[in-house]
Amino acid sequence: MEIIHIVLGKVNPNRLNGVNKVVYNMATEQVKAGKNIQVWGISSNTKHDYPERNFKTVLFQNERFPFSIPPALKHAIQENKNAVFHLHGGWVPVFSTIGRFLAKNKIKYVLTPHGAYNIEAMKRSGFQKKVYKFLFEKPLIDKAYKIHSIGKSEVTGLRSISKKASSFLLPYGFISNSTTTNEQKSKEFIIGFVGRLDVYTKGLDLLIKAFEKFQKYNTNSKLWIIGEGDGKTFLENYIKEKRIQNVILWGKKFGQEKDDLVSKMNVFAHPSRNEGLPSSVLEAASQGVPMIVSHATNLAEYVEKFEAGIAIENDNVSELVTAMKNICIAYENEKAQQFKHGAKQMLEEDFKWSILVEKYDELYK
Repeated sequence: MEIIHIVLGKVNPNRLNGVNKVVYNMATEQVKAGKNIQVWGISSNTKHDYPERNFKTVLFQNERFPFSIPPALKHAIQENKNAVFHLHGGWVPVFSTIGRFLAKNKIKYVLTPHGAYNIEAMKRSGFQKKVYKFLFEKPLIDKAYKIHSIGKSEVTGLRSISKKASSFLLPYGFISNSTTTNEQKSKEFIIGFVGRLDVYTKGLDLLIKAFEKFQKYNTNSKLWIIGEGDGKTFLENYIKEKRIQNVILWGKKFGQEKDDLVSKMNVFAHPSRNEGLPSSVLEAASQGVPMIVSHATNLAEYVEKFEAGIAIENDNVSELVTAMKNICIAYENEKAQQFKHGAKQMLEEDFKWSILVEKYDELYK
């Protein structure tokens, strides 16, 4: 069985594109496992300017009209009718056209929306997106052989679009490139966040309010926020208005510099209101950092299963404050080691690509 992944872009793992990184890792691990894999990218330029990889990559020049299939891509599909096509991304106009073309030619395809069908995000969408959903996204879903969901919240969102969609639930794998481990040598209690500074989506308003309350419990606590985004101004203004001390907005950090900061955190907090599968939480887990996650992250059940931290309800400042206190107490009575061990065990048992890649075969069969 040949599997052909179709994405927007070139699947360059060094770019800030979460979908491309996931597809790169997925294809790499599938080839390692002996699968027959190609990756086809639709891009604004077709220069092969990316690191060496173990899978064949074919690039197609995108069309000016977003719904148009590049003629070369249409021809290539017809030449590979026996393959299973795996589309990556939701609300992508050209995918709706590709889906119709594949269905018309009786070619099997599956779709991974990569968190795009989160029901909270869709509730906030405007009229145009609702029309698009009915005219284009729903037909794409209905014609797909299976829809790969990465978390339960996305399954719920999928059902709100199409009742007859065939859902396949499985998380992404995770590959850690960090050589840093979690060690606290100071008396400070550092709560950390890494990600896009989208206040509502990431729950950063909840985080800053919870920290404000927690500081009264632990005056040696600090809040480190790593990342950039439109929410930076809100955070700066709120910190200034409320005169909150010990909050550091680090901005963007990458590679070893980011790993070094994460390694100093006592707890990693991610109270998202809607999410796909946040890789930043998994990166923190790889360093053995205890975590606090909302159910919207799609990681709560894993965190609870392995006792890797504390899961909280969505949109709940009170639970977030209590979780901060409980992890702080765990450090005081030396029980935090269980959280650290559980975080690493979680990755080893439920997010290891070499194990998951065989389970992905069920998506295509």
